[in-house]
Amino acid sequence: MNLMETFIVGRNQEQKELERAYASNEAEFIAVYGRRRVGKTFLIKNYYRQKDCVFFHVTGIKDATANVQLEQFTKMLGEVFYNGASIEVPKNWMGALEELTKAINSTPSERKIILFFDEFPWMAARRSGLKQALDYFWNRYWVDIAKINLIICGSSSSWIINKIVKDRGGLHNRITRKIVLKPFSITEVEVFLKYRGIKLTKEQILQLYMVLGGVPHYLKHIEKGLSAAENISKLCFNKNGLLFSEFDEVFSSLFEDHEAYKELISIANSARQGTSRKQIEKSNKLTGKGGRLTQRLRELEDSGFIASFVPVGHKQKGLYYRVVDEYCCFYLAWMQAEQKTLAKEENNADYWMMVIGTPKYNSWVGYAFEAFCYKHLSSIRHALKINARATAGTWRHRPKKGGEDSGAQIDLMFDRDDNAVTICEIKYSNQPFVVDKEYYHNLLNKIKVYKKETGCRKQFFVAMIANAGLKKTVYSEEIVTGLVTLNDFFKSSREHQNAFLS
Repeated sequence: MNLMETFIVGRNQEQKELERAYASNEAEFIAVYGRRRVGKTFLIKNYYRQKDCVFFHVTGIKDATANVQLEQFTKMLGEVFYNGASIEVPKNWMGALEELTKAINSTPSERKIILFFDEFPWMAARRSGLKQALDYFWNRYWVDIAKINLIICGSSSSWIINKIVKDRGGLHNRITRKIVLKPFSITEVEVFLKYRGIKLTKEQILQLYMVLGGVPHYLKHIEKGLSAAENISKLCFNKNGLLFSEFDEVFSSLFEDHEAYKELISIANSARQGTSRKQIEKSNKLTGKGGRLTQRLRELEDSGFIASFVPVGHKQKGLYYRVVDEYCCFYLAWMQAEQKTLAKEENNADYWMMVIGTPKYNSWVGYAFEAFCYKHLSSIRHALKINARATAGTWRHRPKKGGEDSGAQIDLMFDRDDNAVTICEIKYSNQPFVVDKEYYHNLLNKIKVYKKETGCRKQFFVAMIANAGLKKTVYSEEIVTGLVTLNDFFKSSREHQNAFLS
């Protein structure tokens, strides 16, 4: 087997958690969930590939009947425990898990048994009886079998959370460990691409990240010898590209009423600094208000598509929502409006290259870089030597109509516990950013407005987050006390490379 296809990049904490479960002297019940395409199955399969264990892996089939699910389950039972022998398909899940229990009891007591139920929400459809059967067999038998590691996995994170992790029935407080798998950081993306023989500059990797995020399944289709822009065009704007129809496919695979969820994503993405719950209630047509809306917003957040936050200094306004999935943001900004036109054309290889440098592109890339920075706050904290206790957020003041005061917007700020505030300006550019006289006074005005509106009397520092760095001017020397460049977001990958080469 190709080592390139099985080596696990990153996921260090997740692997440690799996190792602790594997070494445990008690039965372990592990819930694994995260965004679709993020690599959950890859992690579990390739981690246990290294172990001398019985690995029982069954995968749910979307929209399949209970009988089809049971047939697949029974087939895998025969392959794993009985050397491929055919087994009569049980009539229901109680019978299926009874057969599995018999197979478990027939294995040597010293061998670990991994029960990996992948895409479990598809298996445990309504009225299937699987969840009730699992309740019974875990509590009655499996919890007392120390060699068992039961892993329940799924892309429908809300289902896993509500039905397994927070279950109020027979599985209440039965989960021993949970692993929330997130997309790669940009450092892990660099390592991932290098292992696949793709060597790109940090700027090129950033270009890819702002479109694809850290989703391994998407990154796996990056082609060697093509630039970031060429890969984006091929994947997103060619009607045969992997991501051309991905938006619809992802939501239809996760949610029954997927049009309502797509509408909420679109509304949440309509404002650069996030959209209030009140505005979402006002704008959406398919969900309405109340508990149903709350549930759907929570499900989108659990699945990694949006994030909720309370604006700094505006707690009275309640929760705001921002789309944090890069591909969704890119689709809504560029692909949605053009998709019908592009689908009619045979070749759109030059589309993205033609867009680069236009006013719309420049506006989008600035926003995308801000979103990237919000996802990599730990790198910014490290570069600016700001500890984890400092509260991070954004701030905005809109002046009243007809008023004399001016508005102000702070891209990112850290309210520190040493009686100081660091405000960060986020700027994307092809050349080192220049702080001129006008920009200098704009920064002073932001601090002035913030102090006036909040009554804050702390010490203020100004830092620049600029992908291409900062050009020294008399004004930058006067006001800028910290700088974060693209290099600060990339950590050394030598540890990963050594592990791979060994």
